[in-house]
Amino acid sequence: MSSPVAVSFEFFPPSDEPMGRQLWEAVLRLAPLQPNFVSVTYGADGSTRTRTHECVLRILRETQLVVAPHLTCVGASRSEVLRIAQEYWQQGVRHLVALRGDAPPAHLSPEGSYRPHAAGFAYASDLVAGLAGVGKFDLSVAAYPEGHPESGTVEADLENLRRKVDAGAGRAITQFFFDTDIFLRYRDRCAAAGLRVRLVPGILPITRFPHMLRFAERCGASVPMWLRQRFDGLDEDPETRRMIAANVAIEQVQRLREHGVQEFHFYTLNRAELTYAICHALGLRPRLSEAQVA
Repeated sequence: MSSPVAVSFEFFPPSDEPMGRQLWEAVLRLAPLQPNFVSVTYGADGSTRTRTHECVLRILRETQLVVAPHLTCVGASRSEVLRIAQEYWQQGVRHLVALRGDAPPAHLSPEGSYRPHAAGFAYASDLVAGLAGVGKFDLSVAAYPEGHPESGTVEADLENLRRKVDAGAGRAITQFFFDTDIFLRYRDRCAAAGLRVRLVPGILPITRFPHMLRFAERCGASVPMWLRQRFDGLDEDPETRRMIAANVAIEQVQRLREHGVQEFHFYTLNRAELTYAICHALGLRPRLSEAQVA
């Protein structure tokens, strides 16, 4: 009998009331699958930080879910970041996703390269180390099987990951990918480098193909030709797109399971349908009703 699957889900804070309703519908739909945790993304500007905080508090208050807020170090001093972490700790949060974060224009050099905040944590490894002084958080960090766009190589990313693990991270969630071999090769490289960390593949169900292409270009994720061909000509056919998207992701997670992967992190984009279908194919069934969750 195969080992049980564990999952986690990423949401982002809504910017208006209709998006807030969509987010909450997704939370209630997916919560009965009892994920290990749900994460909430976090931006560099103050308004996004406030929305993240409000979203985290609502999930804590109105569900039984474990929440892992994203915490980034761009655009803020060490004291600001640690104060936010302390507030989360006091509110019962014990999981965090520690990231450097995408730098806003004010934190880029004239050539476009990242400039750390003068009084802030320079990189995610510094943030992870700093959080140890706040509390014993369960810390997740990012990993890039195809290399971070700014580091340029997988080898450089492995060294960055090593620094984060040495600082105290226990889980590494990968950037999304579509070629399963990319993840498997990266896992082998981590093992060969002696990196002892839970490596969790990040899975992106494709809701809108053009948007996914823009995401992929920004974060350096490759999009195979076979995937482009599957979605070719479906711009005005949302029903077929959903069927293709579900099939692609189910094939991906099932192949990963065949190679011993037992934990998956889903970038839901605040939509439940595809993620729920993929989890069903993985053998997950609701263990609570939506009424019990809320």
